[in-house]
Amino acid sequence: MRDRKSKGYLEKTLLALLTVGLCNISLANDQKDKSMNTEKNKVMNTVQLMTAAFHKKNMDKIMASYEKGGAIMFEPGTAISDPETIKQMFEGAFQINPEFTYPKGHEVYIANDIAMHIAPWIMVGKAPDGTNIEKTGLSVAVLRKQENGDWLMVLDNPNSQTLMNQ
Repeated sequence: MRDRKSKGYLEKTLLALLTVGLCNISLANDQKDKSMNTEKNKVMNTVQLMTAAFHKKNMDKIMASYEKGGAIMFEPGTAISDPETIKQMFEGAFQINPEFTYPKGHEVYIANDIAMHIAPWIMVGKAPDGTNIEKTGLSVAVLRKQENGDWLMVLDNPNSQTLMNQ
């Protein structure tokens, strides 16, 4: 009789320990998910602030979205990292008053202090002669977490779909 009570007690104790352990793992995973979602939101915020600054033609805020030495692929196969050239390229793009939307949403993946942002986009604008312009593409950007916790773009390729179209 005593062995049955001991065995029952042992089983209940093990079940309680297992339950507590699983709850702790679940809580740890929830904390990790919340932390990851916070970082993903910060990455998204960087991209959204850059897009908003682009629409407003605010060069200072656009450039503040990029890490010093970051590169942008305005044209497929060509990475530009010179800040003056980057500014000239953006100013050229402003001539058509482009508006970018991301109708299919965004994906963000994070590993340590590196993030990758992927988003299909649609751009509408007007040529200087008034002709409507509409283009689509796939943006892939690599961001790095800074010491202050902000995320800045290191590589920005708005023409990532080019390989698919060859």
